[in-house]
Amino acid sequence: MPHDFAAQRAGTVAAFNDMQAEHGLPEAADVDYFFVPARDGADWRKLAEELSREGYGCNWVSGKDAEGGSPYLAATLPDQIISATGIWIGEEVATRAALSHGFAPDGWGLEG
Repeated sequence: MPHDFAAQRAGTVAAFNDMQAEHGLPEAADVDYFFVPARDGADWRKLAEELSREGYGCNWVSGKDAEGGSPYLAATLPDQIISATGIWIGEEVATRAALSHGFAPDGWGLEG
């Protein structure tokens, strides 16, 4: 089944709007995108290499180090202007790469 980018974007915009209304958001921050293995043989190193070429800083978190015990890749875009559209653009680029390497999106967060 093809990935539903429209639903993913709608979820991102809704989460952004909720966070903005509840807490207020900074004008700029690092944006973290999270990806989990979606199939056997998913290789985080190849995904990290591709995302690194696009300007993302990548960090693999093993199952033993992850809260909840599930491994994931965190891909960070530093010093981003914070808006729903800006977050979505980074998320879409990273998600397309992740899907091609056997990973699925698992949310995003802000640092800073």
